Amino acid sequence: MDWQPEAEQQLKEVPFFVRPIVRKRIEKLAEEAGLSSVDTAFYQQSKAKFGQK
Repeated sequence: MDWQPEAEQQLKEVPFFVRPIVRKRIEKLAEEAGLSSVDTAFYQQSKAKFGQK
């Protein structure tokens, strides 16, 4: 799964010990949505689903 640089940068704000889990969950959501890459908007939407701001 490709990540746009801006979304990748925002992912780096997630604590390192949970980052791989967050990445996999967001990539799974993107795949289910039929996306081939994660952009900032999708990243923000996904975070909101997890109850994050």
